[in-house]
Amino acid sequence: MQQIDWAIVLVYLILTMGIGLYLSRRGSKSLVDFFVSGRSLPWWLAGTSMAATTFSIDTPLYVAGVVGSRGIMGNWEWWCFGISHIIMVYIFAKMWRRSEVVTDAELTELRYGGSTAAILRGVKAFLFAVPINCIAIGYAMLAAVKVVEGLNIWETLGIAADENLKFLSVVGVSVLVLIYAGFAGLWGVVATDFIQFILALFGAIAVALFTLNSPEVGGIRELLPKVQEITEFDVLSFLPLNWNFTWNDAAGITGTVFAASMLLQWWSWRRSDGGGEFIQRLIAAKDEAAAEKSAWLFNILNYVVRTWPWIIVALVAIAVYPDLGDRELGYPKLMLDFLPPAMLGLVVASLLAAFMSTVSTSINWGASFITNDLYLRFFKPDAEQGELVLVGRIASILVTALGAVSAYYSKDVATVFRLVIAIGTGSGLVLILRWFWWRINAPAELAAIVGSFIVGSATSLVPAFKIEDFGLRLLIITLSVSVLWIAAMFLTPPETDETLDNFYRRVRPSGIGWMRQRERTGLAAIQTLETDIQRVGAGILFMFGAMFAIGGFLLLQPLTGWLSLIVAVLGGFWLRQLSKRRIAPMPRPGLDDEDF
Repeated sequence: MQQIDWAIVLVYLILTMGIGLYLSRRGSKSLVDFFVSGRSLPWWLAGTSMAATTFSIDTPLYVAGVVGSRGIMGNWEWWCFGISHIIMVYIFAKMWRRSEVVTDAELTELRYGGSTAAILRGVKAFLFAVPINCIAIGYAMLAAVKVVEGLNIWETLGIAADENLKFLSVVGVSVLVLIYAGFAGLWGVVATDFIQFILALFGAIAVALFTLNSPEVGGIRELLPKVQEITEFDVLSFLPLNWNFTWNDAAGITGTVFAASMLLQWWSWRRSDGGGEFIQRLIAAKDEAAAEKSAWLFNILNYVVRTWPWIIVALVAIAVYPDLGDRELGYPKLMLDFLPPAMLGLVVASLLAAFMSTVSTSINWGASFITNDLYLRFFKPDAEQGELVLVGRIASILVTALGAVSAYYSKDVATVFRLVIAIGTGSGLVLILRWFWWRINAPAELAAIVGSFIVGSATSLVPAFKIEDFGLRLLIITLSVSVLWIAAMFLTPPETDETLDNFYRRVRPSGIGWMRQRERTGLAAIQTLETDIQRVGAGILFMFGAMFAIGGFLLLQPLTGWLSLIVAVLGGFWLRQLSKRRIAPMPRPGLDDEDF
């Protein structure tokens, strides 16, 4: 890195800090302002912030490692979540916005009642804020340390850097994030996210263009046969299946991993109903329509736009560094070897932006549980708004510190990524059903959340129980946790009619599981589940069709490109037809329309 590169990075850091601190007054008014931006986020800002959150410094490294070791088809480990994210658009986004909670842990005491609901809220808040969230922060910090190492950043200043210095440099950047996230709350997070996402996307595209068109690579036509010749598996196929749907013997992933991704993972994980950091954005959106639009924008940016720059860089890294032991380091090594001065500074700033956007969200999200669901709920229910904002800032410091500890003891990005998935797998079905079936109760969700964390941790970390095959691991976790929560549900009484009626009045969910509440309250469902499911199907065709059409044309697979484009057009046409339907309310039998 030259002086111009350092200057660009410094300007970026100053600009980010300035925006965050400028918005500090907007986040200091109340708990709602600090954690959900006063429920006034426009859809484009909320959606871009969601995309920025999932675009961390670890993701291009993770994709480089996946493609280098398992081929393009290895990305189904995260592509499969696109199914649940489309479900989030049409089924869950509006319901989350109508709930008007601050966190998803708070929803538990809206959906359930009694002491078990309170216990569930506390346990869920602690698990999400501390172990799960801090492991995710450590995961991002670990990737940042690897970038510092791969770019030889300290060495360019004439400083001999050991592992501790590299780690402390990442913690130093995290402290900068903590300052604006702690002062401005979610307003500071989403405003900086917008700039950080644009910069991060620019950086990913720049690395792809500069490396692909370098003399050492010679363009896409020279790259593809070279990459396939180097690898022992089919690195270029998007699916591990042949055109006649038989298994590709040269597939880079196992059948169990692919089956788990396509048939299990997207509905079994803890974010199956749009949970996690996304809820914060959906709840903070201006209204229900804005929540749905923001969810769609996130999907387009996350899957259709961002996928292919990362994959192209990963393929270039295979060709340029065929003997590289750690494939995750291919991304930063290409930056160092191929980018000219100034452009290198911009791309380093873009990776910093990706890192900061993810960490700032995780800090604010974790602090929201500690403040809203632990301190306000159990320790001081009458706390004033200024005190709650102060507690939120202190909680932000705690979460950041624990994330740094997690990073210090982590080893590689892909392993930690799989751990994050494993400890959140198994609870997804109960989280979906609680919106559509009155019989789901607090003990069922409590058993699912705790069981998921324990079984996921044991099968990932404990040598006696560790399951190396990732697909088989997810299956065992899901089956074990399902047995636990189903047994807990039927061995305990259902929620009271009063609790169920109150939840129904607030959220107005559809489906046959709430017929009794519709009759008792006289209120119609706001959404129509049948139409929403059709929209989900059309949305999946549109999004994956568009994603693979772009990939097919970019990677010189015209048949894949044209077929995928046809699928995308059909999905888009189906969506347009469904949008013309008028959703009529379902009146209570015996009442006239005027009664509504």
